[in-house]
Amino acid sequence: MHTTELTKRHWLLIFTLTLLTFVLGTSEFVIVGILTDISSSLHITNAKAGTLVSAFAITFAIATPLVMSATSHFPKRKWMLFLIGSFIILNALCVISTTYVMLLALRMMTAIVTGVLISLAMIVASENMPIAKRGLAISFVFGGFTLANVIGVPIGTVIAERYDWNATFLLTTFLGAIAFLASFFILPTMHSPFRSSMRDQFSLLTHPRILMAFFIPSLGFGATYAVYTYLVPILKGMEAPSGSISWILFGYGFISIFSNILAGKIASYNAIGRLRFVFLVQAVVLISLYWTTDNFIFGLVNISLMSLMAILLTTSTQLYLIDLAGIYQPKATGLAASLMPVASNIGIAFGSALGGIVYHQGNLMSVTLVGGLIAILASLLTFLSHRLDQKQKKPA
Repeated sequence: MHTTELTKRHWLLIFTLTLLTFVLGTSEFVIVGILTDISSSLHITNAKAGTLVSAFAITFAIATPLVMSATSHFPKRKWMLFLIGSFIILNALCVISTTYVMLLALRMMTAIVTGVLISLAMIVASENMPIAKRGLAISFVFGGFTLANVIGVPIGTVIAERYDWNATFLLTTFLGAIAFLASFFILPTMHSPFRSSMRDQFSLLTHPRILMAFFIPSLGFGATYAVYTYLVPILKGMEAPSGSISWILFGYGFISIFSNILAGKIASYNAIGRLRFVFLVQAVVLISLYWTTDNFIFGLVNISLMSLMAILLTTSTQLYLIDLAGIYQPKATGLAASLMPVASNIGIAFGSALGGIVYHQGNLMSVTLVGGLIAILASLLTFLSHRLDQKQKKPA
């Protein structure tokens, strides 16, 4: 791209991709808000209904890089439109699901479609923007997920309460149709310059620099979710009024919008260099919760800062993985684009599990110390990556 400014066409593409991630995020996250409705309707336990969430995440993590590698040579516009159409059909079938097995199978197929579409959206945003504006574009696309949590999930939950859980999937089907129409008119025609084998693609994962970059967002998300997973018990321990907890969680999601904006700013220049210190600040914020939650006001301020720090890493690490692939295995940029979403899911699972182990040992607030320690590890890994980058730039 020769231009350094965003044109009207650029902005239309950014908003289209943001709409797409909003729809995908709403479909993925809303299941948490309607689990009890599903368990009651299908006559299964809440624990069994919860496997709809875990199965989605596991399928997403395993299938996304495999499908991205196998389809790296597909024309991106046609492939994305096909996947969005598949998303619409899968969600429409969820509306008429009558058994747990049917719903589980549909959710797992939706996870595959979701993971691949997210990765493709990141590639399209990265390759069709001026270099200086890639960070801004990617941050907007990631912002769709934030809006899904703040707007899409609450609306979907209210619809389930007023009608039933099937109606929520009617909403995601409708939103998918809107995303399809917008994508049909706005998505550019893009052809992959490379055709490579699965072996070529996965050779990317054997490179130490790629593996290091992969674990940066894994640790970053792990740090947040070691604490966030148990935020409701923490709020109850702060003696938050029961009616206020949902509003506090809404506020947490709203603040993360600004976190997403800042993520784009960080990615605009020396992103990995800046992230070194972002993780250190995150560590201080998480560890300080151990003491500030003794006071309700101080605790809320600290939790707000936790939300602000939560997703500052997303844009920078997404672009970093794509750029590293361009250096070490240019044929595998599609696979590289899928690694950040996969890493975030692994980090969420890892952080939640580790926090759970600590919580069940009997000291809830120790999860904040664990989260801070994970953030320090993320910072150390980022320091090492940045140092290797600087050495590589020095003339021989």
